[in-house]
Amino acid sequence: PCTLQHGQQLRGGVEANLAALGFEVQLAKSESHLCCGSAGTYSVLQPELSKRLRDRKLSNLEPLGAEAIVSANIGCIQHLGSGTATPVRHWVEVLDEALA
Repeated sequence: PCTLQHGQQLRGGVEANLAALGFEVQLAKSESHLCCGSAGTYSVLQPELSKRLRDRKLSNLEPLGAEAIVSANIGCIQHLGSGTATPVRHWVEVLDEALA
């Protein structure tokens, strides 16, 4: 999750919580640290480059065959979701369903 990883320097917490609930957590084998291209207003100000970054991120995620892509950043969720048929969800939604 970009905001947690880059903005707040918090890594692994979301993944650990989801794994503790029994979810299979997978990260992209390469470039998992790179931005998806949303980055606040970046996707509006630099739409072509933003789409290339999104597609690059998705090309690293798609080989995992995940049921869903999970993020903590609403901008990333919307941006990634615009480029894939795989559901892109906020981790709190996933957590809420698991605890219901």
